[in-house]
Amino acid sequence: MRRVVVTGMGVVSPLGVGAAFNFAQLLAGKSGLSAIADFDVSDLPCKVAGRVPRGTAVHEFDPSRVVNKQEARRYEEFILFAIAAADEALHSAGFVPQSEQEQERAGVLIGSGIGGFSAIAESALRLEEGGPRRVSPYFIVGSLINEAAGIVSIRHGLRGPNHAVVTACATGAHAIGDAARLIAADDADVMLAGGTEAATCRLSLAGFSIMRALSTSFNAEPTAASRPWDAARDGFVMGEGAGMLVLEEYEHAKRRGATIHAELLGYGLSGDAHHVSSPDPSGAGAKRAMGNALRRAGLNVDQIDYLNAHATSTPLGDPVELHALHQLRSSNRKQLCVSATKSATGHLLGAAGAVEAIFTIQALMHNVVPATLNLHHPDVETDFDLVAHTPKEKPLYYAMSNSFGFGGTNAALVFGRS
Repeated sequence: MRRVVVTGMGVVSPLGVGAAFNFAQLLAGKSGLSAIADFDVSDLPCKVAGRVPRGTAVHEFDPSRVVNKQEARRYEEFILFAIAAADEALHSAGFVPQSEQEQERAGVLIGSGIGGFSAIAESALRLEEGGPRRVSPYFIVGSLINEAAGIVSIRHGLRGPNHAVVTACATGAHAIGDAARLIAADDADVMLAGGTEAATCRLSLAGFSIMRALSTSFNAEPTAASRPWDAARDGFVMGEGAGMLVLEEYEHAKRRGATIHAELLGYGLSGDAHHVSSPDPSGAGAKRAMGNALRRAGLNVDQIDYLNAHATSTPLGDPVELHALHQLRSSNRKQLCVSATKSATGHLLGAAGAVEAIFTIQALMHNVVPATLNLHHPDVETDFDLVAHTPKEKPLYYAMSNSFGFGGTNAALVFGRS
């Protein structure tokens, strides 16, 4: 089996633009959550979100840095975020395919949970208010989920596998894992993989609110709204952004002198077959996904030094993941560090798994576990170190990142330090 390593990373998130900058913000205890100010939320129960900071400052998102004005009007923001993160990842990897053969051996796999959701909502209103002529000719191609991969492929001349994944909040992790399998199976030498999302609008907030999935108790204190495992948690906070990895076959990376940040050792998938939106309370699905990833990696859970948990800050979901993790442990226990970086970014839906995989890799690179913010009164029974408030420095050799989604879909990724 061909080995798969990580040689490049790119991030756009509520903490800002840039992989290194994001991790620095995370370690500094910064929050990317704020009150929604750019559209009317007066009649919505949830008035908080994790928005990507827009502007012209170095670490703010400015579409003119990545596309021209015409393209900026054509592409929805989930595509623009994907382009920015992909550009950074490829630049950091130092990968520019020179020959036709190199182009054909390099591919793209980018997913999104909801894609151009905002554009769909806006276009439906335009149609009803002004008729068909009010609908943009770019509406369809600007909203399709696979267009993020397609546009990035065209932009960088990547002619290998061109694919998209849609598995709700597990999308980013599945995209990375599936891309790694394409490399392992010798369908590509290099894959740009990740997830992107920009779906914060009135319709999405209304939809998630009516399900009672979003936090509504911290509208006056936005940075406190995402609080995994805390007794006061009352739902997740919607976020947006993109995370991209350059995955590469190990020998290929060595031949071109690439910097290897980590190795992707294991990828596990499972289905709960339980409920369309709630996790199996037994944790069986989560346990199978983690167990499958560990088996592929040739490790047991007691060898994992850090877990970046899916924990979204929901009353039902947060304990299930820890329960599943407990079931995997042997009698030879060590204290595993577990933290939830969604406490700082909110839940990036289809981009969450990719951004959190990058945070997990950066933790391995720097031997530091990012903290869980807002964890004042845990209401879960565990002897895991949930790393509340302050990052923890410790030697890290193996780490895992979990992502679970509506429909009972689960994914786990295991990384080893290079």
